[in-house]
Amino acid sequence: MIPSLDIIIVNWNSGKQLHQCIESIMGASKDGFRLSNVCIVDNGSHDGSMNGIGNFDLPIRIIRNEDNKGFATACNQGARSSQSDYLLFLNPDVKLLEGSLIKPLDFMERLDSQMVGIVGIQLLNESGDVARTCARFPTPASFCFLSLGLSKLFPKMFPDHFMKEWDHKESREVDQVMGAFLLIRRSLFQRLGGFDERFFVYYEDLDLSYRAWKSGWKSLYLADAQAYHKGGGTSRQVKDRRLFYSLRSRILYSYKHFGWGSATVVTLMTLLVEPFTRLVWAVARLSVTEMANTLKGYILLWREAPKIFKYVWGLGKYEGAPAESL
Repeated sequence: MIPSLDIIIVNWNSGKQLHQCIESIMGASKDGFRLSNVCIVDNGSHDGSMNGIGNFDLPIRIIRNEDNKGFATACNQGARSSQSDYLLFLNPDVKLLEGSLIKPLDFMERLDSQMVGIVGIQLLNESGDVARTCARFPTPASFCFLSLGLSKLFPKMFPDHFMKEWDHKESREVDQVMGAFLLIRRSLFQRLGGFDERFFVYYEDLDLSYRAWKSGWKSLYLADAQAYHKGGGTSRQVKDRRLFYSLRSRILYSYKHFGWGSATVVTLMTLLVEPFTRLVWAVARLSVTEMANTLKGYILLWREAPKIFKYVWGLGKYEGAPAESL
């Protein structure tokens, strides 16, 4: 029996990128598998990007949210009713090539790949160069090095979260592949309970990969298949909030996977030290915009800090994204 696949795309004001992404799905080879659904979960877009989506010659299913539920929640919505063998979470700023689907699916079907739970492929940037997208699981120390700026100053001594030292030109097992193209066995996704919806955006893919790894499953980066990835997605439009959500997810991840003491150190470094490090870098680059976005992002984070502490200390339910979300 040939395997089946559901593709899940979360859309938030992606404009023409969403249409280009779907057009690329139509152009990708589908030999040897069945594409059951292309599920588009729209998080309250208001840019007209959903207009005409149902006209594509694909088995498209649409879920419309009135507001932005966050990436993790929307992905879970799209996966909830799936019965396919595999789920592909695909960002709308990705454009597939002919072999983008069949090569990773063929790999997953091999007998010697049965303990590979997650696969990512080689992503090319806008210039056509190979992007260095894979990452290693962070530690409390690596987060602190990041806050101090040591990962930028001395990358060989204090490696960054992303595996920038590796050229990404060969396939290999990695800790985490990028969530822009994340293929996972549906049975594993369901066993893990899907994405953790407390991560509004960022770190939800890292958290999923870490939980899969702890359960004995591997993640593999496949260099034999490629796709174009613009990078940054629609969050490019709101860099201050992108910083806020990234840092908030880092704190939540730390309290979820590190000991309480280590997580608190990471949090204090993130809240109190890193803003000055970031401002120094912005001044060095003479970027007034970067300075403004840093301050705006941190003001959002500092305002949110009491809610985060209340939650991680077990004093209340976390309310998710603040009213002014992406």
